[in-house]
Amino acid sequence: MTVSKNINNPVGQGGGQRKRLSRAERQNNGPHRNRDRQGAADQKAELVRKMREKAGAAEDGEQTGDDTAQS
Repeated sequence: MTVSKNINNPVGQGGGQRKRLSRAERQNNGPHRNRDRQGAADQKAELVRKMREKAGAAEDGEQTGDDTAQS
């Protein structure tokens, strides 16, 4: 077996070839990240909707309480 000059790169230990990555993928912005971002956006929209419903229900409760106190 041939000995390589560099101990970190021994000849005959084949590492194979790496897939060519697009610029976006190299910046960790590939299609998998787009799916993650869409999922996060969906979760955020659902959370905002729930918070608005709670705020609306609390607002309605306060208004009815104020109306009875003024009578």
